[in-house]
Amino acid sequence: MRLIFLGPPGAGKGTQAKRLTEKYGIPQLSTGDMLRAAVSAGTEIGKRAKAVMDAGGLVSDDIVNQIVAERIAQADCGKGFILDGYPRTVPQAKVLSETLSANDLKLDAVIELKVDEEALVRRIESRVAETVAAGGTVRSDDNPEAFRKRLAEYREKTAPLSEYYQGQGQLVVLDGMADVDAVTRSIETVLENSAA
Repeated sequence: MRLIFLGPPGAGKGTQAKRLTEKYGIPQLSTGDMLRAAVSAGTEIGKRAKAVMDAGGLVSDDIVNQIVAERIAQADCGKGFILDGYPRTVPQAKVLSETLSANDLKLDAVIELKVDEEALVRRIESRVAETVAAGGTVRSDDNPEAFRKRLAEYREKTAPLSEYYQGQGQLVVLDGMADVDAVTRSIETVLENSAA
C-alpha cells in the first residue's frame, strides 16, 4: 500500500498515519525525518543536504526528490509506505510519479483531509490557553498568528496538489473534521476499495 496524505497543518495527517503504520506495518515517511536520516548516515545526498542546511538554505527539490527515491527503495518500504509532507509541490509530484513508474510501482491512494481552517485556529487558541492555565510553556510557533501563516503557505504551495491528483483521478477527499475514529474508518474503506 502506497499512500499520500494531503491537508493543512493540524488536519490530523500524523495521527492517521500513525494508526495505519501500526495496523499495516508500513513506514510513515516524513521529509524532515528522511533528511535527518540521510545527513546522519553520511550518504552522498545527505552530505549535499547538510551543506545546504548548514549554510541556512532550503534544500532543493532535486535533493529532496533523490532522498525520497532512495528511501522508498529500502527494504522496509517493500509492503508500502505513507508519505506525509511530500510531495509539497506539483513538480515534486511529477518526479514521484516517474520514480514509482521506473520501479513498477503506483500509488494506491491520495487522501486529502479537508478541514475548517477557522476551527483549527480556534483549536490552537484553546490549546495555548490550556497550556498556559496548566503552567506549561507554549512553543514559539504554537500560536494563532504563526499557524495562520502556515495555513496560507500551505494553500499557496501545496493546495495545487489537490487539483493535480484530482486530474490524475487519484484524489479522495475526506472530512478531516470528523471524529478521529470515523476518519480512520473512512481511510480504511478507501484503501479496501483501492485494493479491490
